[in-house]
Amino acid sequence: MKKYKSVIPPQHGWIEVVLDDNEIDFLWKSIENRGRNEKSYLAGNIDSSYLLFDKDNWFYKNTLESLCNIYSESFSNEGENLPTSNRHPYFLKTMWVNYQKQTEFNPTHYHKGVYSFVIWMQIPTEYDEQKENPISKNANSDVISNFCFEYRDMFGKYQKYVYEMSKKMEGNMLFFPSNLTHAVYPFYNCSENRISISGNICLDTSVII
Repeated sequence: MKKYKSVIPPQHGWIEVVLDDNEIDFLWKSIENRGRNEKSYLAGNIDSSYLLFDKDNWFYKNTLESLCNIYSESFSNEGENLPTSNRHPYFLKTMWVNYQKQTEFNPTHYHKGVYSFVIWMQIPTEYDEQKENPISKNANSDVISNFCFEYRDMFGKYQKYVYEMSKKMEGNMLFFPSNLTHAVYPFYNCSENRISISGNICLDTSVII
């Protein structure tokens, strides 16, 4: 009898996280003590973006460090793919908060680092309502107001993975390789801000482990 085996090639993904109350409280306090406007460093059209400080390295130690390990166990250690002959620890290089207004967006882009993340703190819209907008009904895709990962599969075909933006996504986090391209699409007919936090994790090449 012939033997058959299905083969799935190695592939990378991302991690979905639901943050706990302590983590959310810490992030809101960080927003209250935000730093300078960082909008000039953004890839797209978002007017207000501010630097955040990880006081006492709390968020990295309590949340991000373990996610680096979980990603390595689930997929691969992305830091090992960098051109360095030594092992170095990770660190949170930068973190910022975005205040996205209606019609604002971030086009397809990627980050500089090893790992990156996005956290939704406040979402004032519901996708089920946004998709009824005439702009959405006349479009060729379902991305209005949403967050979208964009990539090519093993055949080189363009693919996307869409997260629908609704209040149920508040407190949720996506942790992903920094070179994974993604986009943030505009929402409409809402005067409130969508508030999200992003950040980049890098190797600290000044320390050898």
